[in-house]
Amino acid sequence: MDVDDLDADPHRQFAAWLADASATDLVHPDAMTLATADSTGRPSARMVLLRGHDARGFVFFTNRESAKAADLAENPRAALVFHWPPLERQVRVEGATEPVSTAESTAYFGTRPRGSQLAAWASPQSRTLRDRTELESLYAEAERRFGEMEVTLPPFWGGYRLLPEAFEFWQGQPNRLHDRVRYERDGSRWSRFRLSP
Repeated sequence: MDVDDLDADPHRQFAAWLADASATDLVHPDAMTLATADSTGRPSARMVLLRGHDARGFVFFTNRESAKAADLAENPRAALVFHWPPLERQVRVEGATEPVSTAESTAYFGTRPRGSQLAAWASPQSRTLRDRTELESLYAEAERRFGEMEVTLPPFWGGYRLLPEAFEFWQGQPNRLHDRVRYERDGSRWSRFRLSP
């Protein structure tokens, strides 16, 4: 893989690789590692699902009282990693994050299965529970609260958009002589260059 084999726009290149991954038998080609750090630099990483991608950035949703949200409130910089083993490909993305609008969060929340909507209300994400029974009780309470009504967006739940400043595309090769191409934002344009594996 040469630098010129990749699209000059890393967003278009990512979309092409995501489409390739989606054509495999991967259960979640949209799964990504989200790495954050608090104000002291202490890192944390977890898997989340990509729920939107365009020229503005990469969108994911979460409880805004969660550990990841607390990190982003203290330090909005984050990194993403997509790994697609069947294709021997990986994409890294780095940048700052920002909350998405309430309208965008509401629109996405409306597409979630009802059980997932209720779970968003029920789960005090990242907080200590006595046991599984406590979580199930909180879920049952949310079911009673909404009954047959539409489940509305919780005020503590919403999306974030990572605004890319750098991408790295990795393609596995024999003898660990992997191809790595990095893109860096240069004003309104992107520069790209090869990295040693």
